[in-house]
Amino acid sequence: MGTRSIFNRFAKQASRFAGRPASFALASMVVAAWLLTGPIFGYSDSWQLVINTGTTIVTFLMVFLIQNTQNRDTEAIQIKLDELIRATGAANNALLDLEELDERTLDRYRQRYEALARATRQAGGHAIAAGAAEGVQ
Repeated sequence: MGTRSIFNRFAKQASRFAGRPASFALASMVVAAWLLTGPIFGYSDSWQLVINTGTTIVTFLMVFLIQNTQNRDTEAIQIKLDELIRATGAANNALLDLEELDERTLDRYRQRYEALARATRQAGGHAIAAGAAEGVQ
């Protein structure tokens, strides 16, 4: 089992754990405990440093876990959308790997579909599917 697979499994489980109400409750209890210990430690610099360091480390690590999870989810959604486009007879297969195109080409597609949406609204909401992406290259 490769390092990437181990990290992906760990990231997935950690993201699931971090997104649960129990995790928020645990974090809230840690902050409450820290606040309650303030008078014991005289609100010292060291006391403040504990929470600052802890939250900084957790935030730093969570950025990578969240990014990993978001990347995997985005890729999975993209594959599903590509399959829907591919399987739909009237769909424009040129849209299959749109995320790989340069910004200029993406802007042309976006403008074309925005114009199509405006035309559809102006026509009373009736679908105007023909030629949606014609002329975009």
